Amino acid sequence: MAAEPRNRSFLPNWGCLRSGNNMLNIPTQAFPAPGSQQRVAPSGQSGRNKVALKPGHSLMDWIRFSKSGKDLTGLRGRLIEVTKEELQKHNTRDDCWTCIRGMVYNVTPYMDYHPGGEEELMKAAGMDGTDLFDQVHRWVNYESMLKECLVGRMATITTKAAMPPPSAMGLAPPQLLAPPPDKDSRPRYDWFQTDVAVHLVVYAKRKIPSSGCTIVDLKGGVLRLEVLLGKMSYMIHLSLADEVEGNLEANTGFSVGKIQISIRKQAKGKWTSLGQPLESHNTFLRKKDRALYYRDCVLVSKTEVNHNSHVFRLQLPRGTVMHVPVGKHVYLKALIKDTEVVRPYTPVDQSLAAASHNSSQESDLYLMIKVYPDGVFTPHLSSLHIGDCVSISGPEGTFSLRPLHDVTHLYLLAAGTGFTPMARLIQQALQDTDTMRKTKLLCFNRREEDILWRCELDDLAANTDRFQVEYVLSDPCDSWSGRTGRVEESMLEEFLTRPEGSKCYVCVCGPTAFTEITIGLLKQQGFSEEELHAFQG
Repeated sequence: MAAEPRNRSFLPNWGCLRSGNNMLNIPTQAFPAPGSQQRVAPSGQSGRNKVALKPGHSLMDWIRFSKSGKDLTGLRGRLIEVTKEELQKHNTRDDCWTCIRGMVYNVTPYMDYHPGGEEELMKAAGMDGTDLFDQVHRWVNYESMLKECLVGRMATITTKAAMPPPSAMGLAPPQLLAPPPDKDSRPRYDWFQTDVAVHLVVYAKRKIPSSGCTIVDLKGGVLRLEVLLGKMSYMIHLSLADEVEGNLEANTGFSVGKIQISIRKQAKGKWTSLGQPLESHNTFLRKKDRALYYRDCVLVSKTEVNHNSHVFRLQLPRGTVMHVPVGKHVYLKALIKDTEVVRPYTPVDQSLAAASHNSSQESDLYLMIKVYPDGVFTPHLSSLHIGDCVSISGPEGTFSLRPLHDVTHLYLLAAGTGFTPMARLIQQALQDTDTMRKTKLLCFNRREEDILWRCELDDLAANTDRFQVEYVLSDPCDSWSGRTGRVEESMLEEFLTRPEGSKCYVCVCGPTAFTEITIGLLKQQGFSEEELHAFQG
């Protein structure tokens, strides 16, 4: 992830490649860890733009500077109403204002602290930068990051629109945002009850894809249910009619597109309604338009992986059911020096030996995280004690298993902690005994002690001829007999074989420059967009 130190030694000396739209990006450590941002990019899509920051311009330095009491807006603490014409005047490097969701910020002081450089910030100078910001990281809490830079609110002309009263039963047709799906394809829900339990049933009206999932949060009598269907999200949000037990049961019929949630009543009896609708109830909209929702998870254990990495086991709260699909990531949020900091990470299984076939019933999340001593977020995580809480979002990302359905050869190229999304992909591939004939992993690291889960990978390769792993070290010891060097064309040509009649797919994950270089080399070797997927750091 961006500004926590990274090992770039497995990159050729090509300098730092630049591409993408990177607005107001918080410095992060290597992907995933979202990086698993752990954002997942479409096939071959390049990563976010990174530039080298001057010494003394890290995220922690920005936090200190913004808390110093200096006037960062030039308005001496006043908040003003900003017209469109006024905003357009502030469009230079030395006087740069931008608008995000109706709020105007003077981002001039932030220029030198922005990992994407001033060029990316200037793309939104003197204008509304909301769409550009959302393209890269809508998950960033810009209100906290830039609160000392707040100029004021955009001047707008509002008109009141009549709103229909909510249905007492909460059974109104779903609210839609453009582009609206076909009316007959909209999910709907119903409910029924017995004397001791209430049952909520969602009809998705389609098969639920492998990338889809159901997230249920029940807390204080409030039920929040989100069903992820590809790029769309259907939500039920209710204050239940009466008191219930804290636990619930969730069952998903993927092939028939049906989800049933069962909740026990605290007292026997009949309810006259399911409850009262709350914000965003019965809405069906694009997932990217849905605000992130966090729940507090308890740190259960920390297990050492190597000299600087651990697996953090986090327990979901009572009343929460959440399964993170393969290739998806979650966001962790913490308040550090009065600033809300968010980082993305891709869950792994408890171990490679613990296959994922029961993970849908697992109430814990396992996150493999490298701790950077001079970073911002990972030292905070490392300082947590057993029993402390961490705020975690629901699943995010665009990765789908669908392209793998008829693949015969899966190739995984991972640098550093870019291994984490590959861990569950390996398990998934080995469970597919119908078409998947070979899965090969090429791991790039600096030194031998940096390799993650090496013993488990070696054991897995020794016990099945359908899996093969090789390691590449850029700074090996004298006794190392494996591959050495950095990612380059001849190495990939040797590793990525295309047997006759095979269908291949390649996944790449690591620091942004590694991913961009590797994807470029793969395209030079004839791999198409449809055969590539870049997990983006």
